[in-house]
Amino acid sequence: MPLDALDNPLVLPLLGLLLERPGHPYELSARLAERYPHLPIRRSSVRTLTRSLEAAGLIKARRRQRVARRPARTVYELTDAGYGHVRVRVARDIVSARAGSRSLLLALSYIAVLPAVDAADALQRRLTSLSAELARASAAHSLPEYQMLEVSYWRELLQTEIAWMSRLRQRLIAGTIDWPTPAAVERER
Repeated sequence: MPLDALDNPLVLPLLGLLLERPGHPYELSARLAERYPHLPIRRSSVRTLTRSLEAAGLIKARRRQRVARRPARTVYELTDAGYGHVRVRVARDIVSARAGSRSLLLALSYIAVLPAVDAADALQRRLTSLSAELARASAAHSLPEYQMLEVSYWRELLQTEIAWMSRLRQRLIAGTIDWPTPAAVERER
């Protein structure tokens, strides 16, 4: 685990699940594994991370809950600070996460925590950066094509992401995508 628990790649998806509804570490482990099969998830890591997030004030113990004959488990919920952390992290990763990265995928999972205008702005900033990167990757090279196949692949990846992000941004601006209002997101909490 990273020295700073907030750098753990499970932080955003864990806080995101708590944004959706409270849960205890065992349940959260199962929800994470089901929702994000590409992430390495261990129950012990989720328990440890839950304690770290509670110590950081991003989540709080809600109550102990007993189901059937199982031992009582502590249920956690997102705090206002945790909600703020999700919003900041999503906005940051939408703008600056590496193309095709896990960080970008996770930020896209929770982009609806941002008002549509803020999400569109973050996407525009990302598009500006991606376009500059594509221009650099498209610069002429003096090496034979077979020695530059990775550059060709990277250009294709960037072009695909630019097209997808542009369409999403246009839908946000036009209002043709079902998007929660800030009040609706607050009510869900």
